[in-house]
Amino acid sequence: MKRRHFLRNGGLAAGSALAVPALLKSETLGLRGGTGPNSRIGIGLIGNGKIMGGHRGYLCADERTEVMAVCDVHAGHLEDATADVLQSTGKAPDSYADYEALLERSDIDAVVIGTPDHWHAALSIAAMRAGKDVYVEKPMTLTIAESKAMVAAQQRYGRVLQVGSQQRSSWQFRKAAEIVRNGWIGEVKEVRARLGNFPPPYLALMEPIPAGFNYDKWLGPTPYEDYFEGRVEGNYSGGWRRFWDYGSRKNGDWGAHHFDIIQWAFGMDDSGPSLFVPKGYNGEPYQYHQYANGVKVIRDHPDSGGHMIRFIGTEGEVLVSRGGRLETTPPELAQRPLGSDDQRLYDSRDHRGNWLDCIVSRSTPICDVNVGHHTGVICLLAGIAERLERPVQWDPHTEMVVNDAVAVRMMDRPRRAGYALPA
Repeated sequence: MKRRHFLRNGGLAAGSALAVPALLKSETLGLRGGTGPNSRIGIGLIGNGKIMGGHRGYLCADERTEVMAVCDVHAGHLEDATADVLQSTGKAPDSYADYEALLERSDIDAVVIGTPDHWHAALSIAAMRAGKDVYVEKPMTLTIAESKAMVAAQQRYGRVLQVGSQQRSSWQFRKAAEIVRNGWIGEVKEVRARLGNFPPPYLALMEPIPAGFNYDKWLGPTPYEDYFEGRVEGNYSGGWRRFWDYGSRKNGDWGAHHFDIIQWAFGMDDSGPSLFVPKGYNGEPYQYHQYANGVKVIRDHPDSGGHMIRFIGTEGEVLVSRGGRLETTPPELAQRPLGSDDQRLYDSRDHRGNWLDCIVSRSTPICDVNVGHHTGVICLLAGIAERLERPVQWDPHTEMVVNDAVAVRMMDRPRRAGYALPA
């Protein structure tokens, strides 16, 4: 039996760490019975801007993978990515200006999607339909309708999909979530999340489209707009992230990370908040969203305790940030071991490694499509409320906006001709 069919039919038990190395050495992972290079997972990288650099380095170094192809609509990005892989591995990958050609490759088993947000859904669905497993950057999609389509596609095609909300694979965020989940700080009354701000969207004079850049395809499903460099650059302090057509601004940038951890701590991965209130509405000093039990998650409250996330409970607090930072009140909670009756959360120490493990075992990754969906909906609804400048009510059970026809329409966006969402 070919390795791919063996895995699909459950021949390898989920989490069987001892079986994996032997299989990788003796079998191949080629799609539809094909042969993979050197018994490795064949990888394609789509969207080779700034954020893909870390993925390239990791996947070039991991002995289980071979980066076989890179893809980008910008010729300069393709050249840089090809040179990077060649330098790291001694072998140049094939390069593609069009993702469709990459997805036709039967020897590519999985893809990483590092494009701007407005391309996430179409690329992920097309990749799953082509039989590829997917690692897609956060936030998972640009619209709620796209997010629902992603969930349906993953269920239809049965692929392993990991969303790049990598804080779930950091020990301090897992520990913080376990402390909250197990009630060690009592009843949570409020959460504060530090997101920061981007400069507002803007217009500039039209500039010539650079040679070797397929700007029309970069725009993809979004409305056609005149080119200027600031619209497309991958600047972490702005660039395309400033524009609603391509992202969800800071709600989709840092919110996709921090709101995700809050969802995890609350045990709400299959649900979410019911009210979204924008900053400035009736004098409200902060954006917040609220759960049915009344707990508010406040964005950019000035008293964050110097941390990214602050959980405030009736019997204590948990403050957590990147860089291994975890503080608690009382202090001993940070070192308290879990008891036999305490809930233990999914323990992943390596987000990309967890994805690769699950490709082999066919098990569910730590931040799968359902997690990405429910976290992403929070980011998107917060953005809808911000643009409407009024609260938005949400029913997390029916997954519909309540009593607001305009907000309902904003759950989706028109797609430009030629860029329909794949089925």
